[in-house]
Amino acid sequence: MNKKYILLAAIVGSSMGLASCSDFLDEMPDQRTEVTSENADYLLVTAYPNSMPLEMFEMYSDNTDAFPNRYAAWSRLQEDLYKWEDTSQNEDDSPAAVWEGCYKAIATANQVLTMIAEQGNPSTMDATRGEALLCRAYNHFILATVFCKAYSSTAATDLGVPYMTSLENTVSPNYDRGTLEELYKGIEKDLLEGLPLISDSKYSVPKYHFNKNAANAFAARFYLNYTQPDLSNYDKVIEYATAVLGDNPSLMLRDWEALGALSLNGEIQPNEYVDAERAANLMLVCFHSYWGYVSGPYGLGERYAHGPEVSYETNRSNGPWGNYTSSPNTTIYRVGVWSNSSALPTKIISMKVAQYKEYVDVVAGTINGYCVNAAFTADELLLSRAEAYAMKKDYTHALADLNSWMAAYTTRSQAMTEEEINAFYDGLAYYTPTEPTVKKELHPEFTIEKGTQENLIHAILQARRITTLHEGLRWLDIKRFGITVYRRYMKDDGSIEVTDQMDANDARRAIQIPSDVISAGMEPNPRNN
Repeated sequence: MNKKYILLAAIVGSSMGLASCSDFLDEMPDQRTEVTSENADYLLVTAYPNSMPLEMFEMYSDNTDAFPNRYAAWSRLQEDLYKWEDTSQNEDDSPAAVWEGCYKAIATANQVLTMIAEQGNPSTMDATRGEALLCRAYNHFILATVFCKAYSSTAATDLGVPYMTSLENTVSPNYDRGTLEELYKGIEKDLLEGLPLISDSKYSVPKYHFNKNAANAFAARFYLNYTQPDLSNYDKVIEYATAVLGDNPSLMLRDWEALGALSLNGEIQPNEYVDAERAANLMLVCFHSYWGYVSGPYGLGERYAHGPEVSYETNRSNGPWGNYTSSPNTTIYRVGVWSNSSALPTKIISMKVAQYKEYVDVVAGTINGYCVNAAFTADELLLSRAEAYAMKKDYTHALADLNSWMAAYTTRSQAMTEEEINAFYDGLAYYTPTEPTVKKELHPEFTIEKGTQENLIHAILQARRITTLHEGLRWLDIKRFGITVYRRYMKDDGSIEVTDQMDANDARRAIQIPSDVISAGMEPNPRNN
């Protein structure tokens, strides 16, 4: 990977790095691909990010503990991420890779949009223009979630990242980061313009593109994190989620029972999880990564992992829907967990992230790693709608959505009541790092009432944490609700040493932009000292 691309001038210029398309596309003398109405759709394949922040977000979140006496970290990058350190590493899964991958994808989208505009935005290319706009918005949203603070009342002064809407033709331009508010307004503009133009009929395999359902799911996630003082963003979450789920979401949800019946060996469950034929998978993204090894059933990266203690907050947690185990052979959840077989396990995982490899040199055995991410799913979308209903104090609909999730994911057949949810969470002490519970103090900028509203939010967040484990989305919940995260050393004698904590106002919640970008003159994210 040529890290000079990280100097924004190179990243946003033209459509660099399109070698995968060069077999059928002619090249301009300046190495830009000439875009035509005939090849624009092919080019848009590279307008999706080739790097995703799954490992970054999982390592930053409360889904990971440290096991200092067990094995080694997967890489220096994994250790830096877990310790919330500003990393200079630039391999796959790094902040530098996500920055580069997103801006390269944005450059491709801009090249297609420029070509369409030069032709007068013909209606025959509406669907292509819509996809390009959604891709541009989505990549900027990923950058916002990685390198910026959570959206709040200070967004007008918080740092954003450059919102690129045109091709760059100068050698060394200077870019202002702009504000977080400007960034979100740019995303919203592209999203609202592009979404009505999306047409599923133009794709042979719609699940690898912004199809209608995926576009609506993206809109719902965007507005869930675009908090407004009057809570109007939640109305939009409900609107866009309902456009996908309707009034009977069970038709769209994953068949967790069928998934759980498959073998926990190898990639059997992960391959099924990202199957494009499954209604629950709204959009799939293939990206450079080794996260499937780190988060999967392998003896890799075990020093910083989703281990036994934290699993009692996630895939082995008790909830208002029932206890994790009712007998040695029975669990409340339809999907089992995998554990390394050592006497002191460090991995208690859900089988989700499929790891694929491309041999660069068969003789030498060198490979490139790839993963497939279910970037938008009906299951996560359902819980986003439940959260929106709860924030609007529509507890009837929030509970209905939560019960739909429960019916799909757990073996409980009887619907939960509001009273059960209140009794469960009222009966728990708030989490501490040495005496953990599933009930964590929430410090959002917006108000959450004690009692039913807070308890429903706790239940929804717990269900989201279980459902999206290993997929990075927990980090967005942590930022949105101002949840404190701790770094814990899990010692072999069972004791816990707390080594650091990240409060709601900690500057490290905005991951540092790449060092090469800082060296080129872009303002870095502030730090606490």
